[in-house]
Amino acid sequence: MKTQNQRESNGGRVVVWTVLGLVVLFGAAYVAAYAFAGEKVPRGATVAGVPIGGQTHSEAAETLEAGLAERNRLDVSVDGEPVRVTAQRLGLTVDHAASVEAAGGGRSWAPGRLWDFYTGGDDLDPVLRVDEDAFAATLDELDETFGTKAREGDVGFEDGRATTTKARVGEVIDRDAARGALEQAYIDDDAAELDLVEIEPEISADDVQRALNEFANPATSGPVTLDFGKATVRLTPAEFSPFLAMRAKDGELVPQLRQKKLAGLVRSRFAGSAGAPVDATVRLVGGKPKVVPSKPGVDFDQKDINRAFLKVVAAKPGKRELAVKATVKKADFTTKDARGLKITERVSTFTTYYPHADYRNVNLGRAAELIDGTVLKPGETFSLNGIVGERTADNGFTKGFIISNGVFKEDFGGGVSQIATTTFNAMFFAGLEDVEHRPHSFYIDRYPVGREATVVWGALDLKFKNDTPYGVLVAASINPSSPSSTGSVTVSMYSTKTWDITTRTGDRFNFTEPETRRLKGEDCVENEGYRGFDINVFRYFRKPGASKLARTEKFETTYTPSDTVVCKKS
Repeated sequence: MKTQNQRESNGGRVVVWTVLGLVVLFGAAYVAAYAFAGEKVPRGATVAGVPIGGQTHSEAAETLEAGLAERNRLDVSVDGEPVRVTAQRLGLTVDHAASVEAAGGGRSWAPGRLWDFYTGGDDLDPVLRVDEDAFAATLDELDETFGTKAREGDVGFEDGRATTTKARVGEVIDRDAARGALEQAYIDDDAAELDLVEIEPEISADDVQRALNEFANPATSGPVTLDFGKATVRLTPAEFSPFLAMRAKDGELVPQLRQKKLAGLVRSRFAGSAGAPVDATVRLVGGKPKVVPSKPGVDFDQKDINRAFLKVVAAKPGKRELAVKATVKKADFTTKDARGLKITERVSTFTTYYPHADYRNVNLGRAAELIDGTVLKPGETFSLNGIVGERTADNGFTKGFIISNGVFKEDFGGGVSQIATTTFNAMFFAGLEDVEHRPHSFYIDRYPVGREATVVWGALDLKFKNDTPYGVLVAASINPSSPSSTGSVTVSMYSTKTWDITTRTGDRFNFTEPETRRLKGEDCVENEGYRGFDINVFRYFRKPGASKLARTEKFETTYTPSDTVVCKKS
């Protein structure tokens, strides 16, 4: 007979084996359930209304892609106005694989996944991917069409007075609401209504009025005086207001100063007030070079003006004066420096002649005026374009004939090449260094053959370097033409003579024949053509009074033919 302990031990074994059996049985059933479910989507599952239940992962992804393909075009209206928008334009796409996985597709030991498979799936939203740049760009385009940009209030300055720009409330699409509405419309294949919301400008009408009261109106109420001690400069609102501005900062308009522009104005006015130092120079007096002495003056730190100007300019009448600390200063180029240039005599002169034309008198006269009095220190380079500037009406030039693409046409500055040629020859016989020159494309017989130059603003320049140890003064003048007489241009160089210059011109060779061109247009100018050719010119350098040749330079020139031009009627 078994004891009580033996019976209890046998009972425990039965319980253990029973539990183990149930575990094995459940495990086998779970494995069987997992194997049967596989990677299939739960029965009855749908994504955005597209049935994918019972399909494998790949099958469900293909079904979902096909089912949503026709949803690219969205029914959208902005503030009640219909507009065509596509999901592609918005950058909306469905991640089909991720959507199937979210619906229960794919293998998983998770109990919840197996439960969903056998009890049935739900209708889920797809997993969307959004190209943020495309989405934002599309809403920006819709804002451009249907919205209204907020207009910032502003204060400006014009003709010495304050001007204003009125602030305006804008309307834009509500971005947060639009995001949800468009995504849901795509998911549900339904309409999306996008609303416009008001957007306030950063600078309001009150901000504009405050800026007017506190700065702009006082700033333009009267002149500002700069007191340098021995000199004063009075600046009017018309002069300084272009250098004032109001800039938005933290919701208000803050005064700004264009410091470099103001500095230029102050320096120019200060120089004219007899307060600034005056450099010495050399001028022709009675046909002879004479040193004009330098003058000491006072100097100042522009930063002192910049720091205080905005406060002074907004001050009340009677307090619109700024005391500027000034110090005595000598001229940068002194009388001693000018004498050291040793500009004592005329070292070259050259004259060319031109037939009468009013435009030549104007353009040559203006160019001579700008060139006359130029002083080149040793090592400095003369640039005709740099000195004369662009040939425009504002610069005192008028239209005349120039050479363009081998034919004559009308443009500003016609005839200026005459003074380029004259200056080149004066440089040539002064013995200065040729840096840049370009002969005319075809030969013009009133110029020295092979020894002439043309200029074109921004393209061709006449440059030469003062490679002597002395200064060079350039003098230029014209004798205007008239209907009964030719005009002339004369350029002379004054310095200390460094070289005796002689020249020789070779024979013409390599002749080329002109063509005939038939052109249309109001600017067509007829021309009787002539041959082109090559020619060489030699420049010989000798020390003053010496017979021994120091060096020789050769200038090679190729002239193209001057084509015959026949103007046809349009």
